[in-house]
Amino acid sequence: MKIDEVYDHLMTWLLTNGPRILFGILVFIIGQWVIRLCKKWLNNRLHKREIDSSLRPFFHSLLVTVLQVLLLLTAMQILGIQMTVLAAAIASIGVAAGLALSGTLQNFTSGILILILKPFKVGDIIVAQAQEGVVTQILIFYTIVTTNDKKTVIIPNNKLSNEVIINLSREGYRRLDVELKFSYAFDIEKVKKLILDRLTSLDTAKGDRPAEVNISMVDPDGYKLLASVWVDPERFNDSKLEVNQIMFDALKQTGVKLPGMA
Repeated sequence: MKIDEVYDHLMTWLLTNGPRILFGILVFIIGQWVIRLCKKWLNNRLHKREIDSSLRPFFHSLLVTVLQVLLLLTAMQILGIQMTVLAAAIASIGVAAGLALSGTLQNFTSGILILILKPFKVGDIIVAQAQEGVVTQILIFYTIVTTNDKKTVIIPNNKLSNEVIINLSREGYRRLDVELKFSYAFDIEKVKKLILDRLTSLDTAKGDRPAEVNISMVDPDGYKLLASVWVDPERFNDSKLEVNQIMFDALKQTGVKLPGMA
């Protein structure tokens, strides 16, 4: 083939495909500029709506990835590249990856829902998966809870989004109940007043929610009193020990005996 013929073929190809190639490149450049604007817009919206900081990188990556894929497919379409085989390959890979990572994807989706819906937040005391403790971290795939005895419990987010969670600190207070049994030899009203006076003076009690002492059960050999006091959720266990000690000391000093006490 002569040089003139090669030149003619090259010029013909450029005249035929050149405008399409230039248009595809122009679309790609403009698309990159639009993606940068979208990133700035999304960042401002996330800050205004106070979206959890753990979710912001995910939304940024998701937006950029989706837009880049759409832009690439658009440019390929403009250039006339056949995408039938590519689309089939992507679909096959997607199905295989979905089956292999089904459990991981469930945790991922659950983590996003937890961060958006906020059934609990960092610092809350929750009961989940038979574990009670303080939420120290909420991550995309799992949540970290620290128990009262300083055990670190890592719970997959799928378990937290599909099962019952008890949030013990959302209301800002928690009721502490202590039940004691007394012989009929001791006057009910006097024992109730004795316990109530001591509970009222408790430092950890919530002042706007008074303590209560009520008869919870009547047995042939005695009666039971249920002492209830509202305390801060963060100090629930410490308050329980304090209440037990206060009540024991009060009963001992006044001569009121529990069954089995000498």
